[in-house]
Amino acid sequence: MIKTILYLEDDDALAHITSRTLRRRGYEVIHYLSIDELQKKLHNVHFTHALLDLKIGQETSLHLIQHIKNYNNAPIVILTGYGTIRTSVQAMKLGAINFLTKPSSVDDILAAFDEQKINIKNNDIILQKTSLKTVERETIQQALDDNNGNISAAARQLNIHRRTLQRKLIKRHIENIQD
Repeated sequence: MIKTILYLEDDDALAHITSRTLRRRGYEVIHYLSIDELQKKLHNVHFTHALLDLKIGQETSLHLIQHIKNYNNAPIVILTGYGTIRTSVQAMKLGAINFLTKPSSVDDILAAFDEQKINIKNNDIILQKTSLKTVERETIQQALDDNNGNISAAARQLNIHRRTLQRKLIKRHIENIQD
């Protein structure tokens, strides 16, 4: 039986690389760039797995989990650059079997689909501890993305002073250079 992955990702370059690697591993990949495109064609495709990027444009793909589960009981993995514990719990409650943060390798993605490696044990969800530094970095990046890189607007959204945000960004840049 051919394993086919339904893949929703709005970053075309990332989707191309991931799809190519999955194909080399023996999977067929059906890629969609938008939620609308996926919803229009969902009932015409046959797939064994679903890999959904959490944030597609200004929308979230969480509402698709139940829709996909009703149509095809395929295992669903959520992939995101904006992972939070609350969102991962919500995705798992809706029916996703795993939740990965970007960057994730194809090995990580395939392991996430492996039934033996599902992050559920005795109905308790096991989550990796996220450091405060990581949460802060992801929150700042989300605010910057929401405001098209505008530091003043991002600072207002985060309810912090613009200069404080600038210092955090400079500090993060210096830490990245040293790593």
